[in-house]
Amino acid sequence: MASLARDLLAQDSVQGTLDEIAKSAVKLVEGCDAAGILAVRKGRAVTLSSCGSIVEESDRLQGELGEGPCFDLAHRPDGERVYRIADMTRPQPAWPRFATAARELGIGSMTGVLLYTHDEDFGALNLYAHRPGAFGQEIETAGWLLASHAAVALADARTIDQLEHAMETRHAIGEAMGILMERHRMSEDDAFNVLRRISQHHNIKLHDVAQRVRAEHTGPA
Repeated sequence: MASLARDLLAQDSVQGTLDEIAKSAVKLVEGCDAAGILAVRKGRAVTLSSCGSIVEESDRLQGELGEGPCFDLAHRPDGERVYRIADMTRPQPAWPRFATAARELGIGSMTGVLLYTHDEDFGALNLYAHRPGAFGQEIETAGWLLASHAAVALADARTIDQLEHAMETRHAIGEAMGILMERHRMSEDDAFNVLRRISQHHNIKLHDVAQRVRAEHTGPA
């Protein structure tokens, strides 16, 4: 767990953290052959990260069918926070179509834990095994430990991304203001107000307006 925490916190982006979470699950959880992180956005299943070839196919099937343990966990965060299917070769009344497809994919057992940060549900960490019975009840504890470390690192990575984006945005706006001030002899306040009015009138983010001004700086005035 200490090594995992170091590896996760060493990542410098949200995607890097997500990928390390999936890889760490395969490396650290006994019997785990593949792992992935699934989120549901506007009713669609989105694979945020995967380690193992069956992950994206499983996520795709659950999204198309609108059923499956990973889909349910990420789609209904107010319900269970963990699931465990010890033997996928047995009938699964809750997900009959997915269970059939999962067996064809070679999935023998599955387990998953909801990932959330600061009370915000982020997605589900799902573990796969080819062998039925690979995940016993004790795996739920390992899953919770992994998910807890992952949530802390994920929150940290998202903060870094947000700060970097904020700095990039501020730099872009400042440069665009400088261009307007130079070209049209505007004051600093007037230049900012021009950018703001364009943003509001055309419903475009201020950052994107600034980027366009910068991109067209070399063109005719």
